[in-house]
Amino acid sequence: MDFQTLQRAAGPGLVFAGAAIGVSHLVQSTRAGAMYGAGLIAVIILFNLFKYPAFRFGLDYAHATGKTLIGGYRELSPWLVVLLAVMSMMLAPIGLAAVSITTAAILAAVTGMQFSILTLVLIALAATLTLLLVGGYGWLEGLSKALLVFLTLATVCAAALALPQVQWASAFNMDWAMDPMGLLFVVALAGFMPTSMGQSVDISLWTLKSQEEAGPSQKPSIKASRKGFLAAYLLTSFLALCFCILGAGVMHAGGITAESGAAELAAQIIGLYRDTLGPIPAFFAGVAALCIMATTLAASFDGAARGFGAMYQEYRGNVGAMPNRATYAFFLTLLGVLSYGFLSLMLASFTTFIDLVTSIFFVVTPATALVNHLVVTRCEMPDGHRPSPVIRMLSMAAIVIMTALSVVFFVLKSTV
Repeated sequence: MDFQTLQRAAGPGLVFAGAAIGVSHLVQSTRAGAMYGAGLIAVIILFNLFKYPAFRFGLDYAHATGKTLIGGYRELSPWLVVLLAVMSMMLAPIGLAAVSITTAAILAAVTGMQFSILTLVLIALAATLTLLLVGGYGWLEGLSKALLVFLTLATVCAAALALPQVQWASAFNMDWAMDPMGLLFVVALAGFMPTSMGQSVDISLWTLKSQEEAGPSQKPSIKASRKGFLAAYLLTSFLALCFCILGAGVMHAGGITAESGAAELAAQIIGLYRDTLGPIPAFFAGVAALCIMATTLAASFDGAARGFGAMYQEYRGNVGAMPNRATYAFFLTLLGVLSYGFLSLMLASFTTFIDLVTSIFFVVTPATALVNHLVVTRCEMPDGHRPSPVIRMLSMAAIVIMTALSVVFFVLKSTV
């Protein structure tokens, strides 16, 4: 396999990583370390493990059939596509609003802009939509590759310097498991860890888009595609741990409480780099954090717009078809308007807002994981593309555990 084919195999996974390394990492993982030290490191590892099969199934199905995951939902039942469309229209603007305000907060912390947070959100959205409409998937994939390297180096260096300050005894402290508020935070942490489960559909879309732009000789095998995606997925999981270590080593060890405001928390996160790396490296690390949030915002909007476009094609009877450029542009603009409108109406405490959004996304995670499992085990596709028995067992175990935790969430919310 030549180098270009290897790059093609890794492309959708790297776009996924660019989308995933955002709110879950910069905000939630850092807060996990700040609040509980090393106590939630195992939780971060477990939820990354649990969610892996459902995300990879999006790649498996698209590679095997040349159709989006939505085509698999339709094969199971046409009503699933209708339900997905309704749920996506309700949830997508909320999730994109969370990513937008985080990007705007990091923008304010790095540049020192004194505009209101909603003005900064508008700037971030306008730049993102312009990038996607002009550059498309090719620019998005290239941007993800470059900025992931930049952020990874800065974050790994900062986490390594913070390691000696981590109170490792906190890793064995399970007080959070007995605390209703602690359990609710774990649900919020898991909601976007490493990202929302809805992006399994986006992975299928990015896989097809990558193959569309490749020649027949450049299409990677399913084995190579899985390896490329696994490498990107492990990177997202590793960086989540790095941000948790940063929070544990600098904030928890120093008794620093995470700020609740968007700009204030973003400034705290940039301060973590300054305290561990020094002012000059911290500036570049802050730029890296801003760039990766910009990539997260772009990838999230791209995936959502392609998803709605694909559902529209399904509605028109074009089974498994990709959206055309006009449809893509329409849904991209619509999602930008809805996300900004949602923030304008609902903006309050930043951390409370993020916890609410991520909790909502976690509650629907088990159902999405179950449907994805049914797609790759019951829909028509080559046996070589179906998951191994080990992956199937992990998928079912994850569905059971995440369902149980969702029930716990509803019980706790009714009592606190």
